[in-house]
Amino acid sequence: MSSINYTDKIPNNVNLSEDKTLQRALEHWQPNYLQWWNDMGPNGSNQMDVYLRTAVSTTPDGWAHFGHVKMPDYRWGIFLAQAENDRKINFGEEKGRAAWQDVPGEHRANLRRIIVTQGDTEPASVEQQRHLGLTAPSQYDMRNLFQINVEEGRHLWAMVYLLHKYFGRDGREEAEALLHRNSGDQDNPRILEAFNEETPDWLAFYMFTYFTDRDGKFQLNALAESGFDPLSRTCRFMLTEEAHHMFVGESGVARVIQRTVDVMRQHGVEDPAQVRALGVIDLQTIQRYLNFHFSVTVDLFGADQSSNAATFYSSGLKGRYEETKRDDDHLLKGQHYRILEVKDDKLQEREVPMLNSLNEVLRDDFIRDSIAGIGRWNRVIEKAGLPFRLSAPNKAFNRHIGGFAGHRISPDGRVLSEAEWAANERNWLPSEEDRAYVASLMGRVIEPGKMANWIAPPPVGINKQPIDFEYVRFN
Repeated sequence: MSSINYTDKIPNNVNLSEDKTLQRALEHWQPNYLQWWNDMGPNGSNQMDVYLRTAVSTTPDGWAHFGHVKMPDYRWGIFLAQAENDRKINFGEEKGRAAWQDVPGEHRANLRRIIVTQGDTEPASVEQQRHLGLTAPSQYDMRNLFQINVEEGRHLWAMVYLLHKYFGRDGREEAEALLHRNSGDQDNPRILEAFNEETPDWLAFYMFTYFTDRDGKFQLNALAESGFDPLSRTCRFMLTEEAHHMFVGESGVARVIQRTVDVMRQHGVEDPAQVRALGVIDLQTIQRYLNFHFSVTVDLFGADQSSNAATFYSSGLKGRYEETKRDDDHLLKGQHYRILEVKDDKLQEREVPMLNSLNEVLRDDFIRDSIAGIGRWNRVIEKAGLPFRLSAPNKAFNRHIGGFAGHRISPDGRVLSEAEWAANERNWLPSEEDRAYVASLMGRVIEPGKMANWIAPPPVGINKQPIDFEYVRFN
């Protein structure tokens, strides 16, 4: 691409048209991005006209423009939230000093690492979900999938902007590498293991967007506290879009549950085999999917104790969730936090320095928020008059990172032998048979307003449109 109209093609509020160096970098990067989208983006979707929301500014009337768009023509913009006058760093050794408008030399490597790790998750989720459009349960759901995909693409643009703008040649090389790693690739996988897992079906997609995008919410909120102001402003705007991703997950699982309990009541059945015979997903399988996605996401927060987390906080690079609402000195020296560990074949609490346990603080914030949504799912079951209840497993369950890696812990927090784990694993995590059954239900429904048998319709449409609106036009 020889030239780009920087106002129309790439909506932005970073004066892109006046930054010749950044223009040249993006003119080189954008064609590679579009090639990546063509190769690794939503399968078979390029000619569809999709009813998408596009941000054209950060103002209330500018960040949500709706219309039918071909996804390769989507206007991936670069937006920073409005600047705060005289913004200060609110935590760590730099507390009270002016926020940085450029990268401090001593923090350059750590900031680049933070931005690259966050940026790597954005295209990874698109790659994980690229085949789901072929089995969408409705046009409404297909459109929501594609909306998430283009917004993850825009979030990649947001991170690439920071790399190009503030990190010179290193940043340009990292931006290229973001397009060359691929989810699940044996030779060049994505950085975080959860983003190398397949998303093989729509129940997995809803769980992913509920749990793993919720990890994104907490990570972005922590980065929005950063003393590096461009990163803070970038993440604050990204959070306006992340909320929709979590809505798709929470409402999607709720609709799966609603359809299941409606069928159970209608036919007077509770046995999972009888429920499956009626073509819906039994509640026990939903619980196993929940256990898997919860535990994989909990790992994303990292080790229980981390010197890197302490360094990032003390340096003013990454704060806590809602840092300024916390009633402490925001230095945390001499303060402690209670973490879980395995001792004498039991889970026991131990007090450790809070600075080293900030991953655990953020993980616990995430768990509380996740459990609240599970409670809303349970109200759907309760309203149907059924005794079954979903629950979050213990945070030590099925862990592969941190102090619990290598231990076998049950969902209710008991330390198990390998034999006990092997005898119960299929009761707690999706089996091959579970995944095969869910996969057998996946078949694309494209008639406007129609839903697959295994999911209830949404209560309302998108942007005040009816449920039977033509959200996707197949050309």
